[in-house]
Amino acid sequence: MKIKLGIAPIAWSNDDMPELGGDTPIEQCLEETAAAGFTGIELGGKFPRNPGITNFLLDKYNLNMPGGWYGSLLRNRSAEEEWIAMQDHLNLLKLVNADVFVFADVSGSIQGDQSKKLSTRPFMEDDEFTEYCKKINEISNRLSDEGIPMSYHEHMGTIIQTENDVDRFMNNTNKNTFLLYDTGHLLFAEANFERVLKNYVQKINHVHCKDIRKNILENSLKNDLSFRESFLDGVFTVPGDGCIDYEPLIKILYKNNYEKWLIIEAEQDPKKANPLEYAKIGYNYLSMQLKKVDYDF
Repeated sequence: MKIKLGIAPIAWSNDDMPELGGDTPIEQCLEETAAAGFTGIELGGKFPRNPGITNFLLDKYNLNMPGGWYGSLLRNRSAEEEWIAMQDHLNLLKLVNADVFVFADVSGSIQGDQSKKLSTRPFMEDDEFTEYCKKINEISNRLSDEGIPMSYHEHMGTIIQTENDVDRFMNNTNKNTFLLYDTGHLLFAEANFERVLKNYVQKINHVHCKDIRKNILENSLKNDLSFRESFLDGVFTVPGDGCIDYEPLIKILYKNNYEKWLIIEAEQDPKKANPLEYAKIGYNYLSMQLKKVDYDF
């Protein structure tokens, strides 16, 4: 059974904070992605929005495009308004042969505001949540019709953050709504990330692999820091460099015939954590875990 290993460009350049790797050329990112052993890289802000140029760059380094983040405002929009807003991103992903549409709702999100404590993240009461999921179902049905399935990203600082949020969301959405499973964000949200994987593995179509520095996480939660403060303190790292044991997670994926992407996505300050060095650490660690269960990659 074969699985695919990719990485997110956020290790080299942070779209939300240009001061972190903003001067790193896209070709350095692509060259080092390939050098570390990966076969795919997610869409990032450095990529040209011209699909011909993007495909040329991907082909040059023998890379594929698994998908790309879309920051939605669906909570504050109608499904039709959101669908119209999505079109440029959707068309680009289709033309670069992406596998999934990574959908995250950033309505009221606190993830980019350093003054907002973790405890102030947005939340929806049941009535609003039910109506929201109806809109999600409409969007996911349309994406399915376009041949690029939704992968909904549970994420710190947003309306879908905790294990309970994920449970509510998955129980109120349809067969075309899939989950992006992110180990680091779930642990940060104090979820039982292994249980989430077991519960929804058949509805997971994309996996973000990050790790957590436990001492920094504990400090962030104890002092109710902002998400950005936590990230800048170094809460995230690559698999194999933190406290998450990936062996049981890989076994669950293998047992359930998961053959899609594992994406290392670990936002760090590239001046403190050399992107190529950490990409290799993550790749080598995941490779070791995959070989234990006879995954091919």
